Amino acid sequence: MDKPGVTNVVIVGGGTAGWSAAAGLAQLIGKNLNISLVESDQIGTVGVGEATIPTFLLLHRLLQINEAEFLAATQGTIKLGISFENWKAIGEKYIHAFGFTGQGCWAAGFQHFWLKGRELGISDDYSVYSPELMAARAGRFGFLKQDPLNYAYHLDATRYAQYLRRRAEQAGVKRIEGRIVTVNQDASGDISDVVLESGQKVEADFFIDCSGLAALLIDKTLASPFEDWSHWLPCDRAVAVQTSADADPIPYTRSIAHPFGWQWRIPLQHRVGNGMVFSSSHVSDDVATETLLSNISGERLIEPRVIRFRTGQRRASWTRNCVAIGLAAGFLEPLESTSIHLIQRGIVRLMQIFPFGGVNEADRTEFNRQMSAEFDFIRDFIIMHYHLNERTDSDFWTKCREMPIPESLQHRLELFRESGRVFQQEGDIFGENSWTQVMMGQGLQPQSYHPIVDMMGDEEFRRFMLHQKQKVEAAVSQLPSHGEFLSRYCPADLDL
Repeated sequence: MDKPGVTNVVIVGGGTAGWSAAAGLAQLIGKNLNISLVESDQIGTVGVGEATIPTFLLLHRLLQINEAEFLAATQGTIKLGISFENWKAIGEKYIHAFGFTGQGCWAAGFQHFWLKGRELGISDDYSVYSPELMAARAGRFGFLKQDPLNYAYHLDATRYAQYLRRRAEQAGVKRIEGRIVTVNQDASGDISDVVLESGQKVEADFFIDCSGLAALLIDKTLASPFEDWSHWLPCDRAVAVQTSADADPIPYTRSIAHPFGWQWRIPLQHRVGNGMVFSSSHVSDDVATETLLSNISGERLIEPRVIRFRTGQRRASWTRNCVAIGLAAGFLEPLESTSIHLIQRGIVRLMQIFPFGGVNEADRTEFNRQMSAEFDFIRDFIIMHYHLNERTDSDFWTKCREMPIPESLQHRLELFRESGRVFQQEGDIFGENSWTQVMMGQGLQPQSYHPIVDMMGDEEFRRFMLHQKQKVEAAVSQLPSHGEFLSRYCPADLDL
């Protein structure tokens, strides 16, 4: 017997996840779909994930979004990386920048060349060989014709959802206002409809759960198991507040470690997003909030609010005829700005194997395998920041340093420590340079380098290392200030 095809899709929840899904499906594969989005004005969104990574640009290119228009609409700024302050030790900092550092070869990344140069006394700090890092440090950005910079964005999450909503509705998505009070299932266990407070019943063949941490469909209805990672990532709360901008925006995110967690600072064109991620086992909500408020600048625009979360993921974010996207599928703290990335990856993967002919187990299994693997890679990358610390000022940091870590991460660390090697695996969004920057930034130094580096003679090697540095200096010297770039290219549209 033929399976019923999918023609009617209901997205539960708005925000960045819901409206990204709506815009993507409607514009890219929605010719034969009826797409509705149910959301309630009574329910707020988390809306604190205002920083992105370069993969963010992929979905925008598919949707043919005008970059300058989007940045103006979201008061966006450029992001070239993240500054980690006090993470290794109090008073020390490093930048995890996008793009590549120096020039490697087929057998060995640039870190191997740098390590030999350090032995010879000719290597400068690893950071000076990264154009994105040096541009970030200099507060510059622009479009280079040769070797363009790798970049992402800081954006206003609420304005971004509104921007996507306009595009989705123009593409035919129907928005339905109302709070869901009942979710019904048919005899097979599939979701058949949702019922609103008004009594309206909304039916569909396929549902996308974008209800955030509430996970109304995937958890409350379908009871998809949740894999808890709080034994590796003990932070379980965040407090967020917005302030007015009191200086030109810098082209990078700041992540500042405190005795019980870390603080973010994300500069937009006309305001700053601030927050504190912390462990409630090591500090109270009140003290964490007071610490955040004593470490911000500018006029406070909203009252701080505390958000509770549990780190982990659903191994089956596609269960029966429902796919969870965004926080409903799992939560990883925004240390490396991966929240919107995971939203977009889930949407793109769903579109690649969308069940027009009906849901089948093979598609569902493959979707869950890919999403689960990506969550695992990001999990390990975040754990690494905590585990590789030398702080002795608090029980929190001691616990993070001494805790057992996943075997997959332990292998990566040992491989790098012994040989300087990093191998990027399928599905890992963080490349060799990202792992290298964070491991060395946190104090992990390789004991040896790849012998292929010794194929160069000493004089050739000296010229090579000097050239790597001079290329970066020449590139950065061409760039305008970040503020000048924004004022010319995408000044904020305050009327939206």
